[in-house]
Amino acid sequence: MTRSEAAELYNQARRRGMREYREAIVSGRYPYLPVLDDILENASVEAQLPIGIVDVPLEQVVGTKTAGRTAAFSANFMPLLEPGTEFAGKWISLCVAHVEEGIRDPVRCYEYLGSFYVQEGNKRVSVMKYFDAASITANVIRIVPKYADRPAIRAYYEFMEFFSLSKMYELQLTREGGYAKLQAAMGKQQEEAWTDDDRANVRSLLVRIRKACRDRGADKMEITPGDVLVMLLQVYSYQTLLDDTPAQLAAHLDAAWDDVLALARPDARQVSTVPAAPPEKPLIKRILPVKLAVEPSHLKVAFVNERTPTTSTWTNAHEFGRNQVGQVFAGKVETVAYNNAEPGKNDEQLIEQAITDGATLIFTTTPKLAAASLRVAVRHPEVRILNCSMDLPYASIRTYYSRIYEAKFITGAIAGAMAANDKVGFVASYPMLGMPADINAFALGARMTNPRVKIDLQWTCLPGDPLKTFAQKGITVISGRDTPAPGHPSREYGIFQVRPGGVLQDLASPFWHWGQFYEHVVRSVLDGSWKVDKSGTDGKVVNYWWGMNSGVIDVLFSRELPHDLRHLASILRSGIIAGSIDPFACHIVAQDGSLKNDGLHGFAPEEILHMDWLCDAVEGHIPEYNELTEEARPMYRVQGIHREHLPKEAREV
Repeated sequence: MTRSEAAELYNQARRRGMREYREAIVSGRYPYLPVLDDILENASVEAQLPIGIVDVPLEQVVGTKTAGRTAAFSANFMPLLEPGTEFAGKWISLCVAHVEEGIRDPVRCYEYLGSFYVQEGNKRVSVMKYFDAASITANVIRIVPKYADRPAIRAYYEFMEFFSLSKMYELQLTREGGYAKLQAAMGKQQEEAWTDDDRANVRSLLVRIRKACRDRGADKMEITPGDVLVMLLQVYSYQTLLDDTPAQLAAHLDAAWDDVLALARPDARQVSTVPAAPPEKPLIKRILPVKLAVEPSHLKVAFVNERTPTTSTWTNAHEFGRNQVGQVFAGKVETVAYNNAEPGKNDEQLIEQAITDGATLIFTTTPKLAAASLRVAVRHPEVRILNCSMDLPYASIRTYYSRIYEAKFITGAIAGAMAANDKVGFVASYPMLGMPADINAFALGARMTNPRVKIDLQWTCLPGDPLKTFAQKGITVISGRDTPAPGHPSREYGIFQVRPGGVLQDLASPFWHWGQFYEHVVRSVLDGSWKVDKSGTDGKVVNYWWGMNSGVIDVLFSRELPHDLRHLASILRSGIIAGSIDPFACHIVAQDGSLKNDGLHGFAPEEILHMDWLCDAVEGHIPEYNELTEEARPMYRVQGIHREHLPKEAREV
């Protein structure tokens, strides 16, 4: 290349820079390169660590270390200075060198939170960016921010740990837990270092994903190709993605595109707290028996259960719901149950079998089946699949649960009034989403009828027998399981009182009325109000979280409950259904003494769902993953309140 040819390239690069400069000015953005020294003035820094010579992705080189050369470059690293300047002459020389022999001398830069700021070699970076090079060799010093309990800092600390294994700066994730998921998907141990082949394979995947995302406009979203890769690995195997041709990868991305959109849009999650009103029928349809929309005349609905109705209280409750659907929609809806789905073994096969058998609406009734539900849903976008869990981030499946804390508030009020020694026992199952809200609502209800009451919290997911613990402490009023176990005469469910001689007197119990929920969903399909939209433009995440006002949860009162207490409980029940009583619209102090609510308002659904603290009426704690029994850990990985902060050895795909 001659210098005159390189000079013309400089003019082209400068035009790019001037265009970027003008656009930044018009849109109110800073038109020059960001300066790391300025950024660090308002940052807390833990240390500076020399990384050494590494290949740095050029798209992550975003600024300069000091302000000395700021005005020479636009924000996209293209030159701004006039031709004929010394700066332009050096840029032109580097351009010639790059074309003829390549730029070999490493630049010197600082890395902060995954972005790079050049201290020496700005013009080399500018030339390489002009030629759309993928990376540049750099001598890197890392600026380590002080740890803070913020999503961006937590994610960066995960990156630093993972970088020690992968040595890849291209692999940037914005969601916590993603690096461990990737490591597991690749079949590697948590502490296993990457080989050169591993790096080459993942680089190839990232390049192809970046191009496919750019073709679909996702390069403008607040997600990285690494985020998309981890999401795809929830659906497809690592080897499948490696073997994909560009066309096949694009097809796989299209199939999961709604989930990519949901990943990119923090506001995509919708918590449905009440059933939607049925659509208004057009006047002509009300007058004439004319079908104006495509509505199914017959529907096959499948229920996939982890266990059987005779061995599981949970499955038994859903079986009652299935039978209600069959009765309400007799002649229009056929239901079938598929039992004994083992997560990670035959769960996908059972869901696929339901589809083969003609089911177009499928309910998987435990959080443990969420992963299989997602994988099947992506393969069958024409089938509606719902998983009984809470707050999953996927658009291809919907989740559903009920606000059982409302019923717990009422049973807590009963328990507080019946506690002669101001002590009530509470048996909790898993430290999963929503469970702290159940415990707190119960405690607030108990304290409403007995200001001196203390709730002794015990967990079935920890070693030991909660009922024996209560007996040793002289606690006789207990909140146990929410429903009786099928085939067992035991009355240790709901709230009950242990009377002299060990006789149990049941008082009240929350009741899961799944049939009400299933009836609503089936009707929405039959009347055409739930339309399957897989156009790739929706990306909405729908989580159903209905309460007593929809009929999906209620409280059953025992005949032995004192009349006046039954009257009080009925008033609370009516108030919650009408919306005039909110269990959390009161003065609330947490165990650590902090004020959680001043009593003037309640909490938003997201605050209740992600509650991870206990009020000061509760004696006990929320267990961490390492405290749980082996049997309880799989559920925590899916729905645990701190599942994004699992210890490394516990993280799975």
